[in-house]
Amino acid sequence: MLRLILPLVLALAPVIVPVIATAQVSPARVAGLVEAMGLPEVVEIMHQEGLRYGGTIEDQMFPGGGGPAWRAAVAAAYDPVAMDKVLRARMAETLPEAVVADSEAFFGSDRGRRIIALEVSARRALLDPEVEAEARAAAEAMRMDGGPRVDLVGRFADANQLVDQNVAGALNANLAFYQGLDRGRAFADGMSEAEMLAEVWGQEPEVRTDTEAWVYSYLLLAYAPLSDEDLEAYIAFSETEAGQALNRALFGAFDGMFTGISRDLGLAAARFMASQPL
Repeated sequence: MLRLILPLVLALAPVIVPVIATAQVSPARVAGLVEAMGLPEVVEIMHQEGLRYGGTIEDQMFPGGGGPAWRAAVAAAYDPVAMDKVLRARMAETLPEAVVADSEAFFGSDRGRRIIALEVSARRALLDPEVEAEARAAAEAMRMDGGPRVDLVGRFADANQLVDQNVAGALNANLAFYQGLDRGRAFADGMSEAEMLAEVWGQEPEVRTDTEAWVYSYLLLAYAPLSDEDLEAYIAFSETEAGQALNRALFGAFDGMFTGISRDLGLAAARFMASQPL
């Protein structure tokens, strides 16, 4: 129900592995890394994606029954100021100083800035459904033909567990949405946690297929102008202890943020479903 993608980490749901044992960093120290990674721009794009996703929820669950009130509820759930605040706070809680320093060194370099600019530009371009459809078709053709660039992108995806993490994140978000629906009494007889889990897990094959297609379409679009040397360097950073720890911190930050958003959307949707005529 939600698809997230960020520079370096394209997923929710962190792998629970201890980060480097050192002093945690202050919020002020995190701010530089947040800016270097283009996360404020990513959050704003996610806000736009969220508004579009809200329209999908309305079409599927209460067609024509949302109107301005529903759009306002969705905009409140995807408040970019609140999202940015949560992201920074959660990263400050989990990022050690050494990881911030190493990450800033990479993303603050000419190469890192070029990578971030390409990632943000591609993410913004994919807001257009036509561009997304074209990117998916192009990625599918490239993957069928194979070649060095596809192999490099596959190595990057594997190094960061992008498909598995995105799938886990989407399922977590779907579960939170069901929890919100249940809390809002959208189900006449209620829905147990076991029933929710069974329902969500049943979506896994479809989610995985769609996620893999989207991840590769995004990566191949974003990194098309990037040299093999630059992409190799990005893979190498991703495989370092700092790169892996940064991934985990971002997973944790976005997992908490989007699980809350999904639950709020489910609760709001339940209210609008209740107002629909039988």
